[in-house]
Amino acid sequence: MHAPAAFRQQLLGAIARLRRYARSLVFDASTADDLVQTALERALVHWHQFDQRRDILVWLIAIAHNAHMDERRRSARMSVVEPTDSDAPPHAHLDRGASDPGVDVGLRIDLLAALQRLPVDQRAALLLVSVEQFSYAECAEALGIPIGTVMSRVSRGRATLRDLLDGKTPPGSRASIPGAPTLRRVI
Repeated sequence: MHAPAAFRQQLLGAIARLRRYARSLVFDASTADDLVQTALERALVHWHQFDQRRDILVWLIAIAHNAHMDERRRSARMSVVEPTDSDAPPHAHLDRGASDPGVDVGLRIDLLAALQRLPVDQRAALLLVSVEQFSYAECAEALGIPIGTVMSRVSRGRATLRDLLDGKTPPGSRASIPGAPTLRRVI
């Protein structure tokens, strides 16, 4: 049985935001597109499990987040040496066609580099709350964690971003990468 047309229209309407979240999560356009495709395929297969009272974007991001975490665990188990989020250059995430002459590209690169250094759990929560403007409850639902954990991760993520953009290296963080550039504060 195929998904109803109304459901497919909802999926189509959510693709842009799902893609933006995926690109910010993995910092690679190709990997992000694969993640979006996986999420959409799973949503279409399991369309009958979607509760129409819920926001479809929250549901799709939960699917994408779970798929991303599954892939990270699979890669770790197989001990495959693949590039990690921190291996890609910070500017690899920028679209050349999306550049706005009024935007400080250096500032965008610094912010992306700082986001890239955050632990994935903090980055996911921070992106959902700050960029996608999810409520803490929606973020908790999408990530499958308690609201208090979302609040803690967002708070720690913001603090770490501030430190990174001020040129400070938080102790024990992924930010202590030798030769990492000094970043400018934007928050």
